[in-house]
Amino acid sequence: MAIKHNQQIQKNHFHKDWQRYVRVHFDQPGKKKSRRNARVAKAAKVAPRPVDLLRPVVRCPTIKYNRRVRPGRGFSLVELKAAGIPRKFARTIGISVDPRRQNLSEEGLKANVERLQEYRKRLILFPRRNGKTKEGDASAEDIKSAKSAENIVSSAAAALPIKNVAKITEGKLSDYKGEENAYRKLRDSRSEARLVGVREKRAKAKADEADSKKK
Repeated sequence: MAIKHNQQIQKNHFHKDWQRYVRVHFDQPGKKKSRRNARVAKAAKVAPRPVDLLRPVVRCPTIKYNRRVRPGRGFSLVELKAAGIPRKFARTIGISVDPRRQNLSEEGLKANVERLQEYRKRLILFPRRNGKTKEGDASAEDIKSAKSAENIVSSAAAALPIKNVAKITEGKLSDYKGEENAYRKLRDSRSEARLVGVREKRAKAKADEADSKKK
């Protein structure tokens, strides 16, 4: 409200118990350690099974970031079919599935199919019941080696990491010389394109003047 009459100070409540509503995060280092210990404990509990699922390689959205690759939500049904893995079976062996995802490029499809096949080769499938093996289950020797501590992989991402590799295409960056001034080239080409008509007119006027002098 506006001040009126005797210009009295408004009853602003500056003495509220504000300290009860302040939240601080002095426990950040401790929480970080707790989360790390929880991850280690979970990895030990489910070992030798990886903690997380295998994720596909996808491109980041938007023109600004689509040169980068990152882990996606799940493999598409087309990729699973091309790799020869049934969709229901894929979930049971640590492969994430996203039925909504569509493949828009042959390159991405091929990369993810190869990723699935590589994972399938490395996979050591334990029998669900002791002494009762099915088709596709690993042998006793493989199971024994998988249970040893040195062969345990904590995550599928660590076994098959997704890396961004800079590619230099032939005929473009590979032919560029470091001493060339690219900015100067661009400005010169722009200037030449803009002044084509003016320069032609000037050259024609000069030629006409030279002809008139000869006569």
